Amino acid sequence: MPGRAERRADAGVAANARLTASSAVVLLVLLAAEGVTILRVRELLTPHVFIGMVLIPPVLLKVASTGWRFARYYRGAPAYRRKGTPPLLLRLLGPVVIILTVVLLASGVGLLLVGRSWLPLLLTVHKASFVLWFGAMTIHVLGHLGEVFRLAPRDWLLRTQRDVTGASPRWWLIAASLVVGCMLGFLLFSHVGHWLAVRPGG
Repeated sequence: MPGRAERRADAGVAANARLTASSAVVLLVLLAAEGVTILRVRELLTPHVFIGMVLIPPVLLKVASTGWRFARYYRGAPAYRRKGTPPLLLRLLGPVVIILTVVLLASGVGLLLVGRSWLPLLLTVHKASFVLWFGAMTIHVLGHLGEVFRLAPRDWLLRTQRDVTGASPRWWLIAASLVVGCMLGFLLFSHVGHWLAVRPGG
């Protein structure tokens, strides 16, 4: 029978998995909303930019939670070793998704802040990274979808949330990431008009 320390370590692994899954659900909702704005991005540029800014902190939270699992596994933590890793394809794809996400978001922020001379290059980078990101993200989402929808509700349903301690702090982490994202969106709101005035071909 596992000892107290082992049970505590396994609970930490489960808590990390729940945070990652809940963060993924939040990101899926935000990305779906962002996808709608892409269909008519010229007319919906303001919500496109706002949602893009809201995405940044939840993305960082999910990268942190998955990075923690990665680090603990490869440093030999027994509980994370017992948990195991995703299939090889998803493990190889993970860093690619992270890099493309960073490039996509950074180029989007850059488009709002840089001068006219940099806009054509950044716009090309933003569009190209989106195409590559969309392909990689589609595989990533499909590969983890079952796990996400199996784990995410466990922190929100009364009958399962107490199985692993720390549900409330995990809620607050996700809520805080959304609040910070909204603050970023409002801070950069005013730059949309500037971008419309100086965009290539504008």
